[in-house]
Amino acid sequence: MQLSDQEIIRRNKLKKLLLLGIDPYPSATYPINITIKEIFENYEEGKKISIAGRLMSMRIMGKTSFADIQDDSGRMQIYVIRDEISQDTYNIIFKKLLDIGDIIGVKGFIFKTKLGEITIWVKELCLLSKSLRPIPPVKIDSHGKMHYNFSNPEQRYRMRYVDLIVNKHIKDIFIKRNQIIQFIRQYFNKKGYIEVETPILHPIPGGAIAKPFVTYHNALNIPLYLRIANELYLKRLIVGGFKGVYEFAKDFRNEGMDRIHNPEFTILELYVAYKDYYWMMDFIDSMIENMLLSIIKSTKIKINNNNTINFKAPFIRIPILKAIKQHTNLDISKMDKETLLKNCKKLGINTTHDMDKGKIIDEIFSEKCEKHYIQPTFIIDYPIEMSPLTKKHRNNKYLTERFELIINGQEIANAYSELNDPIDQLERFKEQIKIYNKNESNIDYDFIRSLEFGMPPTAGIGIGIDRLVMLLTKQNSIQEVLLFPQMKPEKF
Repeated sequence: MQLSDQEIIRRNKLKKLLLLGIDPYPSATYPINITIKEIFENYEEGKKISIAGRLMSMRIMGKTSFADIQDDSGRMQIYVIRDEISQDTYNIIFKKLLDIGDIIGVKGFIFKTKLGEITIWVKELCLLSKSLRPIPPVKIDSHGKMHYNFSNPEQRYRMRYVDLIVNKHIKDIFIKRNQIIQFIRQYFNKKGYIEVETPILHPIPGGAIAKPFVTYHNALNIPLYLRIANELYLKRLIVGGFKGVYEFAKDFRNEGMDRIHNPEFTILELYVAYKDYYWMMDFIDSMIENMLLSIIKSTKIKINNNNTINFKAPFIRIPILKAIKQHTNLDISKMDKETLLKNCKKLGINTTHDMDKGKIIDEIFSEKCEKHYIQPTFIIDYPIEMSPLTKKHRNNKYLTERFELIINGQEIANAYSELNDPIDQLERFKEQIKIYNKNESNIDYDFIRSLEFGMPPTAGIGIGIDRLVMLLTKQNSIQEVLLFPQMKPEKF
């Protein structure tokens, strides 16, 4: 790998530091007694401080030097006088052996400059880690604001460590992601629901129809599948007697990638005994409303296309057949597969004859209806062909007790009154096997056995955490809310 001119210069400085007896990567810990944010929030003239962070700019002016240091909490100015520092500190600064991006430790006291800027008067500075690569250069926009020249999405996703250094708002996205997850966790815990962990390696690709990633276990001499869903394991725990269980799970699907799909994604699944999908709608819209009030301090957010979304509960509820009728003028409630396909052709919806009826209906809704639901909306009462794990509707045997939560034209959650009839469940699994031309060994017979011991009436929901974070942080791409999204391998 060929070094750039800047990288060669930095490596030469590294050699000079070593010749001066200065360790560019000392192993000792560094004492930190305050953060930059705390300095600004609680200004105290003359207060002695010790901080550490990354050097972000430097200006040497004769016998003095100004620089900016950035830690986990913020960025501030430091000030150095040549005659007040040790020989090592002098060598590091005034022999110009420091570079932008170096990690330094600073001891001194707080004061204000003549211009009123809170600054650290440095008495001691040490190098903690020499940066051998330059961080991106600063550019000035048309409004006179400084930005780092590091905006190419592919570069940013590959080198998230640089992205986090120079683009402050990126870190804020992941802080908010953490706040969302922690809020949900605490909300569920207060209700008495138990957080659990279920297997990532599955003996069969069960719980959903998706293409799995396949691996092999040498000791057992069997193929294993990275989970595409954790649903069936969680429902086994309801059979076992838990009143409510949930899991923040990493699921994996070996399918396409786009702005809302990554092969590895985070799903939250919750199952609560003796509840149904009506209860779940009430529970979820209340939880989301409270989340907004806790994290954003409002139930309203304005998203990039200037729509204002109001998360005040209760959310709208619309049957899916009514939604399709409204946006396509089609009553599909009694249409067979062939009629559906003909109407899809008229509507310009791409379908194929090997699609089952449920998939065709799903395509109609996705193409013609979903984009219209900007405000939080529960689309409810799905046809039975679309919902193999869902309990039949109590008032209509052709429908199921299922809802999807649509916000800003995008599915955020999927929920059921769970099917707990083992005979009906087995028949639906067998029907799926026929439709998707799968082997009967793909049926989870152990799950059927668990249902035969009796599962209470149960409400279940899966929430796409990545999509929820996209929404609440106003991002248009799933890659923006994943620290390390999947990328093609880079050639070095």
